Amino acid sequence: MEIKRIAIFASGSGTNAQNIIEYFSDNESVIIDSLWSNNANAYALKRAEKHNVEAFVFTREQFTKTNEIVETLRNRKVDLIVLAGFLWLIPDNLIQNFKLVNIHPALLPQYGGKGMYGMNVHKAVVENKENESGISIHYVNEKYDDGELIFQATCQVVETDTPEMVAQKIHELEHKHFPAVIEKVLQSS
Repeated sequence: MEIKRIAIFASGSGTNAQNIIEYFSDNESVIIDSLWSNNANAYALKRAEKHNVEAFVFTREQFTKTNEIVETLRNRKVDLIVLAGFLWLIPDNLIQNFKLVNIHPALLPQYGGKGMYGMNVHKAVVENKENESGISIHYVNEKYDDGELIFQATCQVVETDTPEMVAQKIHELEHKHFPAVIEKVLQSS
């Protein structure tokens, strides 16, 4: 049986990262190899530690100007990089060497691009009086939120919803669908 190895990249609290780690914890053919963060204070690092997943913190220079991260991931035999609330644009050297999957808290191509993450997205959805929002899981290319779509799921947005209420609906979709879609991506590669 071939074992697939995942590296998770996260910048913040890491609820999606934890959900993915827990989802695959009993899966004998998938290992969460490591968690990587550009933020030494990211709570995602504590979540990784709690689940005995090795964690790495890196600088913008290491990420964009060296091959250090690519080499480390290669040496660890990582098959897939999962972006779970990771906020930096991915450099070419990672895109050229790995398959990357990201989740976005809106129905792309709407509400995507630089600066469109987290509550910024939910505020825009509410301000524009949208009647639905959702999640988009997509492959990563050299532009923000531009890679080929893999999966989308929707939720209703009603007039009385606040951005926080929309965020809660989106988190539920993320936690329900992201790990299963990752599993399908791994099976097809």
